Amino acid sequence: MGKAQRRKQENRLRRIAEEKVAQQRRARRHRYLLLAGILVVVVGAGVTALIIQNGGEEPADDALPTLDAEAEETETALEENQSDETLDPTAAQSDEIPDTTGVLSEEPSPGPDPDDPTTMSSIGSLSEGCPPPEGAPERKIDFDGPQPMCIDPMAEYTAVFDTSEGEIRFELTADTTPITVNNFVTLARWGYYDGTLLFRTDPSIDIIQGGSPHTNTPSDPGPGYNIPDEPRFTTDPATGQPVGPYRYQHGQLVMARSAGFDSAGAQFFITTGPNASLLDGQGVYVVFGNTDEAGLEVAQSIIDLHVPGGTLGGSPSRDVTVHSVRIEENPS
Repeated sequence: MGKAQRRKQENRLRRIAEEKVAQQRRARRHRYLLLAGILVVVVGAGVTALIIQNGGEEPADDALPTLDAEAEETETALEENQSDETLDPTAAQSDEIPDTTGVLSEEPSPGPDPDDPTTMSSIGSLSEGCPPPEGAPERKIDFDGPQPMCIDPMAEYTAVFDTSEGEIRFELTADTTPITVNNFVTLARWGYYDGTLLFRTDPSIDIIQGGSPHTNTPSDPGPGYNIPDEPRFTTDPATGQPVGPYRYQHGQLVMARSAGFDSAGAQFFITTGPNASLLDGQGVYVVFGNTDEAGLEVAQSIIDLHVPGGTLGGSPSRDVTVHSVRIEENPS
């Protein structure tokens, strides 16, 4: 090996070593931020609640997230030269404490840009095709990747929830949130939400939650993918967590999510009253539909069934079933 080659190899090894040290420092600094963040959140946990979809086992009622273990996982990943990737956001999440759970990275990946015209085709490249507009003949709840772009963003879509407590109709906002609406519409046409429960009620923030066909709990593994935030969210410099523009009022259809960027999948919640505005400080739950007075009355009748309990505020006193979600389309 010549001198030039040896020098080149030495420089390369030195850069790798320096990068590894820098990665370990970032991981330690991130762990300190997480530990500091949980102290802030515990104080404010009585004011807001994170509406999430979980990928692991549902924690015990008195369990707190183990942040040290998550930080160690982050350090391990960095040491394995995975510092440029965000670990699976469904790998280690809790449903108790807002903004401190999930696997976070030093610089969370912003994911696909909804404003980029190439985003739609890149999303579609990982999926299995579009179901027929009238609904798929066979139900499907597991997918190899995100849904293709199956809707016309300029068309009008209505999601009709046939529940055991009555019908709720939502006018969907395909023009402003095309990725989110496309995901929901396509899943609904696959029958993803058919026969599922509205498993959570929480009057403290006036929401009812559902969309978990595998387990009918927030620990549902989801459809097998996540969708990008819409629009792309900013980052809170103190916590590294996303901050979004959404504000909440009664009668909205909203995507649930876990901690971190680009972490929504299929779970949703419906806002039923003014306490939903307590989520405004986060603003990261994408609003993609609105119901009318008749639909709001049904939603409010469901939250009136609330029985306190568990880590998520409670659930209805009897099973509330979403028999089906039918999609009506008015072409542009």
